[in-house]
Amino acid sequence: MGWEALRQWGSDAARIEKLSGGSSNDVWRVRVHGRVAVARLGTRSDADLAWESRLLLHLDREGLAVPVPIPTADGRLFADGLTVMEYMEGGPPQSADDWRRVAETLRRLHELTRGWPQRPGWKSSTDLLQAETGTRIDLTAMPAEAVARCRAAWARLAGRETCAVHGNPDNPGNVRITPDRVALIDWDEAHVDVPDLDLVLPFNGGGLEGAALDSARQASAAWEAAVCWQDDYSVRRLAEVRPV
Repeated sequence: MGWEALRQWGSDAARIEKLSGGSSNDVWRVRVHGRVAVARLGTRSDADLAWESRLLLHLDREGLAVPVPIPTADGRLFADGLTVMEYMEGGPPQSADDWRRVAETLRRLHELTRGWPQRPGWKSSTDLLQAETGTRIDLTAMPAEAVARCRAAWARLAGRETCAVHGNPDNPGNVRITPDRVALIDWDEAHVDVPDLDLVLPFNGGGLEGAALDSARQASAAWEAAVCWQDDYSVRRLAEVRPV
């Protein structure tokens, strides 16, 4: 149905301006019920979108600043691949103090989602020690030596407790900061994994040290290499992962 689905949020719903940053989706600033919102159109399954919506509603109830889904006129949280969410005010983190605030918010996310079920179709980094595919990751498309390096990095996280992770919080465009709160936006890469993957932040905002920092950096670089394989960015990230 495409953007015609926006009519399901009311006859006055309209697109205003296309937004940048969505590699897998078409994202626009829209007006719904007389207020500004953000709409995302993609090809995710209903089960995938239901998982994301449930997570965001849970986090909102617990006091985290997240883009809560705005229901259609008949109460659905998404329709025909389209999700409309609250617009989050603020700017990107810039200083070391900003990134420490981001880490505090991420740790709260992790605490609130221990034992959370995996996003449909996804695999965690440690699942990929055995599995070969999961959503955007296909290890069979990578050279065997690259797969061995990635799995060696992920193996250092084996046995750790898992929770929901944002998946891309080190991108300043995915954070909106105001003096009184930190909002995390763009949950398209959220899934269940080891929390340290979220804490590899600019200025070492996550406060990891020693072996924990090294393990997280290696595992994060391996994850980005596998997710984006094979483009220039993925090759650069793989170069950060130590040979076996």
